[in-house]
Amino acid sequence: MNDPRLEELIEEFSFLDDWEERYRYVIDLGRALPPLAETERVEIAKVRGCASQVWLVSATAPETGVVEFRGQSDAAIVQGLLAILVRMYSGRPPAEILALDAQTSFHALGLGDALTPQRSNGLKAMAQRIHDVARDALVGSQG
Repeated sequence: MNDPRLEELIEEFSFLDDWEERYRYVIDLGRALPPLAETERVEIAKVRGCASQVWLVSATAPETGVVEFRGQSDAAIVQGLLAILVRMYSGRPPAEILALDAQTSFHALGLGDALTPQRSNGLKAMAQRIHDVARDALVGSQG
């Protein structure tokens, strides 16, 4: 699937020569992510399967079915990975969200092989939560 958002991210990352530069850029992206309110950092918003603490909240627009995601992590690199996921998935209808594969996207950015197994598992957990929300929204719109 040719996705303009992913293409834009690929272009941004293409200017970064090595893993160190990519790592710093991911952290910078995380710093730009707006923090969640304390009332949003609750147990139900926590993403299971992440070594660090990650909260992910979503809202589905009743008129359009578009899903918005926001999130926060207590670890800088994870916050950056979350920022990339939010940028890729937020503001889309559920079917589009379900058609995007996070692992493939992160490999296209040159990040897939550079992540530790623990971070890779956390990324999978965050992407799975996003897909679960989209699946629920899709079922809810058909019900």
